Amino acid sequence: MDQKPVEIRVLGSLSQIAAGDWDACACPETTDGGRPLDPFTTHRFLSALEDSGSVGAGTGWQPQYLTAYRDGLLIACAPLYAKNHSQGEYIFDHNWAHAFEQAGGRYYPKLQIAVPFTPATGRRLLVRPGFEAIGQSALVQGAVQLAADNQVSSLHVTFCTEEEARIGAELGLLPRISQQFHWLNEGYADFDGFLAVLSSRKRKNIRKERAQAQSFGGEIRSYTGEDIRPEHWDAFWDFYQDTGARKWGTPYLTREFFAIAHEELADDIHLVLAERDGHPVAGALNFIGRETLFGRYWGCLEHHPCLHFEMCYYQAIDFAIARGLARVEAGAQGEHKLARGYLPTETHSLHWLGDPGFADAVARYLKAERAAVAEEVEVLTSYGPFRKTQVEEQE
Repeated sequence: MDQKPVEIRVLGSLSQIAAGDWDACACPETTDGGRPLDPFTTHRFLSALEDSGSVGAGTGWQPQYLTAYRDGLLIACAPLYAKNHSQGEYIFDHNWAHAFEQAGGRYYPKLQIAVPFTPATGRRLLVRPGFEAIGQSALVQGAVQLAADNQVSSLHVTFCTEEEARIGAELGLLPRISQQFHWLNEGYADFDGFLAVLSSRKRKNIRKERAQAQSFGGEIRSYTGEDIRPEHWDAFWDFYQDTGARKWGTPYLTREFFAIAHEELADDIHLVLAERDGHPVAGALNFIGRETLFGRYWGCLEHHPCLHFEMCYYQAIDFAIARGLARVEAGAQGEHKLARGYLPTETHSLHWLGDPGFADAVARYLKAERAAVAEEVEVLTSYGPFRKTQVEEQE
């Protein structure tokens, strides 16, 4: 049996690793010329966060990229960050931090394997094909060892895949289940095909909302790739600042991120703008994956009835159907999405806590929480907008 050792290295910047080496682990599916499953763990996206100053000194997200080498070959890597707060994660552990500190512990700093500010499910244990088992094990063990050696309170792996959650649990991490609302494409030919499977009342409500949104006094346009112009980002930055100030106090992304996105990420982006007299008044930003459209940000300078629903949910569905994408992930939270065709879906994370007593308490909490989330998903699904019997269609 081949027993060549695996060497773990921690890198403070993605500039220390070639894009081709990182992406061979992050998105090996692109060797066929297609898109990555999601763009968020690609070298270009993570570099944009770093190069724009959205992560790094002063942000509370300090890069500690974890890499695993075997015989000089990068076989696995993970976007790891040292954190001194719990902002921009969307898998909330504020209560854990409060309880640990009330008991005299120090919760921060902690380690986080995640894509900053991005509540989108995707691979977090990035492994070169052919090295899956040894690579995933090396990353988990390396991250736990790094946490223990530095005496930090905890390690978290957020919005990982269901398979990674299973593997992580087998390696001793605590699995956690949360939920989001996702739209699934059942092979619809167009938006009307989607509406046809809804109950009559929900179908009428969506048509009414779309008509209201379109009456704001202008036009709604979609842009991607080279159709996105620098002035579009000027407008969207205003929208993003407004939303960020209201939701988080300070926007997570810098203006420079959007400048880099224009140069490096435009083909990954679907930008929706509501324009009146040539001037955008609202916008929604989505990212395009191989099978999924990921809703990320929305903002406006004027408020119009149902414009948010149209631009964030219905335009996303239109785009997914046109591109043959299997789903739309509409981001964190929001039970209002249920009435618009987005169904509750489980999301996964993994956790390691260094203090044995604290770990035991969290493990008991997570067991109860998993049961509660599973029940909530079942109940909410039963209240979904989809037609249950033909009787509902009889006027």
